[in-house]
Amino acid sequence: MLLFTLAIGFVMAMIDVTAVNTALSAISTDLDVPLDGLVWVVDGYTLTFAALLLAGGALADRHGAKRAYQAGLAVFVLGSVLCALAPSGAALVAARLLQGSGAALFMPSSLALLTHAEDDEKRRAKMFGAWAAIVSAAATAGPLAGGLLVETFGWRSIFWLNLPVGLLGIALAQVKAPAPRAHARELRLASHALGAGALAALAFVLIEGPVLGWVSVPVVSALVASATMALLLVWDERSAAQPILPRALYGIAPFRAAVLTGLAINFGSFGHLFVLSLWMQGVQGSGALGTGLAILPMTAAAGVSNVLSGRAVARHGTRMPLLTGMGGAAVAALLLTQATAATPAWMVVAGGTLMFFAVGFAIPAMTATVMGAGGKAHASAAGAALNASRQIGALLGVAAAGTVLHAVRAWEARQEIVYTLFAAGFAIAWLAVHRRVQPAAAAAVPAALPEQGVSRAACAIRSSRRS
Repeated sequence: MLLFTLAIGFVMAMIDVTAVNTALSAISTDLDVPLDGLVWVVDGYTLTFAALLLAGGALADRHGAKRAYQAGLAVFVLGSVLCALAPSGAALVAARLLQGSGAALFMPSSLALLTHAEDDEKRRAKMFGAWAAIVSAAATAGPLAGGLLVETFGWRSIFWLNLPVGLLGIALAQVKAPAPRAHARELRLASHALGAGALAALAFVLIEGPVLGWVSVPVVSALVASATMALLLVWDERSAAQPILPRALYGIAPFRAAVLTGLAINFGSFGHLFVLSLWMQGVQGSGALGTGLAILPMTAAAGVSNVLSGRAVARHGTRMPLLTGMGGAAVAALLLTQATAATPAWMVVAGGTLMFFAVGFAIPAMTATVMGAGGKAHASAAGAALNASRQIGALLGVAAAGTVLHAVRAWEARQEIVYTLFAAGFAIAWLAVHRRVQPAAAAAVPAALPEQGVSRAACAIRSSRRS
């Protein structure tokens, strides 16, 4: 029951992300939302989620993880209700921003509550495994559930569903979740505000640039504002006694490579889901259910490769799964550059499934690399940095895809440009891993248990840090 309680937030968030992609065509028709508006519908949620994730972890420390988890669920439910009631595209985007704020609160605190729920490390490891399985099942079921809801009850139903589920999560957390004591932690509101502002301004540039013109006053002003706030954030972090991200992590090469990998994974995979949804509904003439069925094998493939990756990490360390995953994803993206309006849907779905299988193989190794680099001293900060980088990748991937779709009219050229960008992102991550993540010293030692993989990865990272 505790696992179910603490997975509710993640389940809602995962279903929302995938279900909204299946509903894009219906939202566009019902609310008369143009292409750049659809990008905001997807990216508005990701924007506040990415920008406030580190702040959410700090608030959980200061005010207690249980209170932060319940507050995050409440904000997410409120945002969902406002999404369901949205009379216009602008109102829907504003409600999606609120949803992302709630997710940024409950995501970090749910993992903290799960950690405090069990002192025995072996039992805790099993709990994390079961929790991950629940979240993976939700990600797999999300496209199909979204398609069925949109086809049967309309696009607003995917948001109404969060009302009873979220209220149930708040009530169960009150009864079942532990209440670890809060502890003092500097919030550093100025730094968080600068980071959120820089990201928001950059999103405006990428999404509205093709519409308003790249040299228009609003776009150029937003670009200058984004660069200025980013520079101020760097200066503030360098001079702060307690920066948002501990300075010790900056000097760890495997940590930097793994965080970049997380950004590349979400850049390509979320961008692909956005393009695929519009291609299925705009070119192939599929409905929401057909789009959901097309996405289903991709998320399922990622779940299967997650399991296989855990075994590979146990035997070979993190380098091999990372290189294999990023290399395979780059090849899959290059294959998808050849898709045209006349390409059979099953071939595009097969290419997307290969891409998701490849990135799914890299994700556990990426996580083990980050957590091994952070160690016990910086585990929370390392995990938050990885999650933030992945959300920024999703934001940029959808925005980049929207920019190309707006600027180019022929689907053949659109596919070629978009998937070349995705392949380039995966290739850059591959190069970073190849240079920065060293082979595990314990790779030659047979692994007795799969769960030893993270420990072996941590040993390899610490060895890399010493060298």
